[in-house]
Amino acid sequence: MKARTIEKRQNKVKVFSAADNQCIWMKAGVINFKLCDNAYDCLSCPFDKAMSRSLKQKKGEVVSWRQVQRKKAYDGKECRHMLTGRVRYHFCSNSYRCNTCEFDQTLDEADFSAAQPAIRTRKVAGFSFADDYYYHKGHAWARVEYGGFVRLGIDDFASRLLGSPGELQVPRLGSHVEQTKVGWTLIRKGKPASVLAPMTGVVVATNQKVLHDPHAIGSDPFGDGWLLVIQPVDMKKEVKNLLFRADSEAWLESEAGRLNELVMNTYGRPLAATGGEVVDDIYGNISHLISWEDLVHEFLLT
Repeated sequence: MKARTIEKRQNKVKVFSAADNQCIWMKAGVINFKLCDNAYDCLSCPFDKAMSRSLKQKKGEVVSWRQVQRKKAYDGKECRHMLTGRVRYHFCSNSYRCNTCEFDQTLDEADFSAAQPAIRTRKVAGFSFADDYYYHKGHAWARVEYGGFVRLGIDDFASRLLGSPGELQVPRLGSHVEQTKVGWTLIRKGKPASVLAPMTGVVVATNQKVLHDPHAIGSDPFGDGWLLVIQPVDMKKEVKNLLFRADSEAWLESEAGRLNELVMNTYGRPLAATGGEVVDDIYGNISHLISWEDLVHEFLLT
């Protein structure tokens, strides 16, 4: 089963054949033999991490593949994606810091965007609801995807509650997010709204389209408005802390009821008629009655 999963991941990334899937450490000449079993995803590779840790422990006795490549002239500094055959021609200009490399991130973003399946949504209490997603009670969602990756974002409830943010702060590639800790922050006219991460993992992709245009979140929060893709740390354990299917639908109805009650008590009328569409910018419509901080604390930081 593990071998089959590895093979699928390699096919998805479309590197090269199993007969030629040499690890980057082997290609750089640091070790004699090692085949890649992580689809050339070095950011989440246990072997790469173990080798990197040994550098600190042995103080120079082990030479990193990155150190080997950095010593070469520019026309010999093949990008790791050129070394693996993923791209024909690209040299590294970022000192092999893949976790901060825009080119590396662009390739991953293209892969993850192309891999998105069709998304089924329906209305629950006036809000869009996506089936087969896991939901955190802070209104972030997690979707398990091909190869064991997990895509993260905010739900339609949070998107409508906050309206269109002008700025979005997300963690950098290679950094960690932790379940129930702040995963990212949306900012509207200087007002921050921190969102709790639904799952723990290493960030392997961020949505550049949304980072450049945060308004895109509201138009498709479950699809093109995704925020991060992570390599989960303990997915099997952590999904037990999330809501799924019937439980998540009942919870969303309850949240809509709480919000309607809050709005009725201050605004004097509901967000929408029964079964109707909820306004796109809830805060914008009631900002003179309810503070941003109160809305965020009441519905996101739970």
